[in-house]
Amino acid sequence: MVKTDRQTWKAKYFERLLSFMTEFPKVMLVGVDNVGSNQMQQIRLQLRGRGELLLGKNTMIRKCIRDNIESFPDYEKLLPYIVGNVGLLFTKDDLNELRELLDQHQVDAPARTGAIAPVDVHIPKGGSGLSPDKTNFFQALAIPTKISMGSIEILNDIHLIKIGEKVGASEAALLTMLKIMPFKYGLILVQVYDHGSVYGPEILDITNSVLLGKFMAGVANVAAASLAIDYPTLASAPHSIAKGFKNILAVAVTTDYDFPEAEKIKAYLKDPSAFAVAAAPAAAAAPAAAAPAAPEPEPEESDE
Repeated sequence: MVKTDRQTWKAKYFERLLSFMTEFPKVMLVGVDNVGSNQMQQIRLQLRGRGELLLGKNTMIRKCIRDNIESFPDYEKLLPYIVGNVGLLFTKDDLNELRELLDQHQVDAPARTGAIAPVDVHIPKGGSGLSPDKTNFFQALAIPTKISMGSIEILNDIHLIKIGEKVGASEAALLTMLKIMPFKYGLILVQVYDHGSVYGPEILDITNSVLLGKFMAGVANVAAASLAIDYPTLASAPHSIAKGFKNILAVAVTTDYDFPEAEKIKAYLKDPSAFAVAAAPAAAAAPAAAAPAAPEPEPEESDE
């Protein structure tokens, strides 16, 4: 009886996973380490209507994908990343917006003994608020201190734990006494499946402005190469036209050849003083217009 119920549950799980794979074109593979049940419930509430979060054994997820690889061949790219404590977040929404939502639901957590540090942990210099009898904790970690105003003062900024290191008992105890909660736990984006393409979360950091900057840098390189080898392209055309105009203007200035755009330059070369006289009143008028008018003096009253 138990075996039948187990098989029925697995069949329903596979059916649900297949329905999500059919309905949603995007999947966010998320790590769920150290996420509590209450925190997970809050995340599911925020995802309602925007995506479906599916958790389960990795072996079941991989088996379902492999058994249906003919219908979903692109999902094979995701198989190497389904390791550890992970879940699948299926969605049709913007991936950047969903990642921001997940980041908003990360909670502060203390450093527990044996945990792997997801970030670097630093202790700032200054007063610790601890009494002098706690000096041995700092000495065990070779942290320079002194007694100031009846409490322990840390002399330097300390890089206590590096990312990827295991938290020791002394580090965990010291951070607890200092009331420092260095870690944040929540759903961490591990990998992205997007319409058949699989890529890392760092790709989501590439915004439109970054793409535009890269494109314009490429256009500038094409224009420079085209000008250097005298090969006309769309990128170099504006520069070539400007260069040609300068050459024509130089010819017009040194000969009797004339055209409307060259008249002002020729007039300036013939009589530069005329432009200096015309520019002086305009330059003087600008500060005068900006200065506020002085108030008129009030008439004095005569005593009769």
